[in-house]
Amino acid sequence: MRLLVIEDNRNLVANLFAYFEARGHVLDAAPDGITGLHLALTKPYDVLILDWMLPRMDGPEVLRKLRNEGLSDLPVIMLTARDELPDKLQGFRAGADDYLTKPFDLPELEVRLESLQARVVGRGRSRVLSVEDLRLDLSTLEATRAGTPVHLFPAGRKLLEVLMRASPAVVSREQLEFALWGDDPPDGDMLRSHIYELRREIDGPFAVKLIHTVPRAGYRLARLSSPSNP
Repeated sequence: MRLLVIEDNRNLVANLFAYFEARGHVLDAAPDGITGLHLALTKPYDVLILDWMLPRMDGPEVLRKLRNEGLSDLPVIMLTARDELPDKLQGFRAGADDYLTKPFDLPELEVRLESLQARVVGRGRSRVLSVEDLRLDLSTLEATRAGTPVHLFPAGRKLLEVLMRASPAVVSREQLEFALWGDDPPDGDMLRSHIYELRREIDGPFAVKLIHTVPRAGYRLARLSSPSNP
């Protein structure tokens, strides 16, 4: 999942990043309502994690503006220390899909986020990822580039999904390894072999390369204006 966290508590944000990035998710964060609103309106996210009390614009107001701008299908879970029924009702009336009171357990938040994403998919949200002329249909597991079918093994398909969801951001080696093998990666540099095979299928026949190595950081999938390292 690609998650946007709008939260001004730095320690909580750090904990969210450490937990969810280790599980292969991609996160952006904003420390105030106005910055968060701008990110939500200009970048694609699977789920929004929204704090109630925020500088510059509070959570319910951010949510109302999002819904007024037409983002009716973006799932939103509100985080707050307010646990009274009137507060919860106010959050739902503003457009929240779920509500979690602080303090909370991160595994519970993860399950709630996955449930929200599944609900949106069930309502018919697009299951096709696209970057430039590359397409990956998550429903049929079919990939194409410039309309030409691309044959991928399961490991390559999973790597492609993670890279496309994050695009154009860099995905670390650790995130990619976790996406493939969880907490038990194999010995040796198997990731490099899978990336090599993925590149051969995705970039081999094409002049414009999309998969790029970022030294000492990881990999990214994007069209770059200048050549990158292999």
